[in-house]
Amino acid sequence: MLNLFASLTKKTEMPGEGEALEGRDAPIPTAETHFVNGLPLAAPYPDGHKVLDVGLGCFWGAEKAFWSLPGVYVTAVGYAAGSTPNPTYEEVCSGRTGHNEVVRIVYNPSVTSLETLLKAFWEAHDPTQGMRQGNDVGTQYRSGIYLTDEDDLATAQASKAMYQEALKSAGRGQITTEIREAGPFYFAEDYHQQYLAKNPNGYCGMGGTGVSCPIGTGAPA
Repeated sequence: MLNLFASLTKKTEMPGEGEALEGRDAPIPTAETHFVNGLPLAAPYPDGHKVLDVGLGCFWGAEKAFWSLPGVYVTAVGYAAGSTPNPTYEEVCSGRTGHNEVVRIVYNPSVTSLETLLKAFWEAHDPTQGMRQGNDVGTQYRSGIYLTDEDDLATAQASKAMYQEALKSAGRGQITTEIREAGPFYFAEDYHQQYLAKNPNGYCGMGGTGVSCPIGTGAPA
């Protein structure tokens, strides 16, 4: 029983030095195009478009929350913020890669803003739960925002502060969302891409806090 308890609780802790799985040099096979809109999942993306990677629980339901939003060019699911190169889903679920299940959102900033997408992010899940989201427990279900641009990272931090105030006013807890510079993104397997479009009655796992905020001033008119 002790060993079973240890194996269950370990998934809520990031792997320590020497604990991460080795991974592999080559990317795992995946889809080339989006199941819903037919656009390429991988770069190069159209000029002027930007990329936002977010983790908000099981990436099946999370991706569906974004692919139909105005200004979103394409979405994909994958693994980020970990240490194992080119991990498989089973390896990520083991808790020994450090990766988060994330949605890659490629968007046109002349049509939508980062603030608008972050509003959708905060309101689609509960960012106060640490290494879990609802019944899904593990390091891969943590709340996270991953960006490459310093100004965008500052925008994300300001957005977090705004929602923290709203949650505090509603008697909710502290936000546990990690906000950091984006590292390598590894596309998840084919069957995970646009999962709920392929499986309309499939598991979603999404649930928000019921707390909303006005969007920032960066949204296009």
